Amino acid sequence: MTVSRVLRNRGDVSEATRAKVLEAARRLGYVPNRIAGALASQRVNLVGVVIPSFSNMVFPEVLAGLSGVLEPTELQPVVGVTDYDPAKEEKVIYEMLSWRPSGLVVAGLEHTDAARAMMGAAGIPVVEIMDVDGEPVDAVVGISHTEAGRAMARELVVRGYRRIGFLGTKMPGDHRARKRLDGFVAGLAEAGVSLAAEAFYSGGSALAKGRQMTADILERHPDLDCLYYSNDLIAAGGLLECMSQGIDVPGKIGLAGFNRLDLVMGLPKRIATMNSRRRETGEAAASIILDRLRERPDVPDRVRLEATFEPGETLAPRQD
Repeated sequence: MTVSRVLRNRGDVSEATRAKVLEAARRLGYVPNRIAGALASQRVNLVGVVIPSFSNMVFPEVLAGLSGVLEPTELQPVVGVTDYDPAKEEKVIYEMLSWRPSGLVVAGLEHTDAARAMMGAAGIPVVEIMDVDGEPVDAVVGISHTEAGRAMARELVVRGYRRIGFLGTKMPGDHRARKRLDGFVAGLAEAGVSLAAEAFYSGGSALAKGRQMTADILERHPDLDCLYYSNDLIAAGGLLECMSQGIDVPGKIGLAGFNRLDLVMGLPKRIATMNSRRRETGEAAASIILDRLRERPDVPDRVRLEATFEPGETLAPRQD
């Protein structure tokens, strides 16, 4: 009975006895059968996490924040990847929920009707993350990508830029990138400015794509005075291309990205960007799940984080 209480983390057992039991279990290589315990509780100590991609460097930091909050508890995250495919996301959510997890975290707000129905009927805390521009199934944590795009437009306009090009993804499933572009175009329009040029790519973000796209758009539109990229990685490629061509940044042209990726902080110039608060998003999502499971009062169902602009060294100073 004592061993059972220790392995299930239940009951009053002294720390000395608990340590002896756990050490014996480690020596024997014993792993408790969680499925057997789940038959009684109807839940396993897993939190399903559904993300679009592992190649996109945005998501590991979200997972780090989520894991950091869950680490002191019995809950463990288990990850499924959808490749930005709604049908695949529906299948992953189905498989996740079939294990009766204690909570579910899903990137984005756009899902198939079947996926939304499954999440709504799951009877567990469900947190959609990284976007608050829409109605969640249950709880939501993230930034407004529409407002992030609009805020970047205001920053570029106040720095005197008027011939602005956009370079970004055309993957139909990347709704957050689309919302940022919509907000960016709307922000320019509010200042009486129109987008002067645009270029799109398919697949994951890469430095090589940023370089090639930048070379192409500047060849077609040599009069552009600023380039706004949908993420920092292709913006880094753009900076490298400008440097290779001897183009003065920001004297001749300004560059701005999105996400504030640590990977690009070692470049010769710090790229202007928006901090999308990824780690904080993961932390807040995990906290909502824990607070719901502990039946704490007044747990928020909508946490909006503010994307913050970082000017870096690739934009001209403000003119206001």
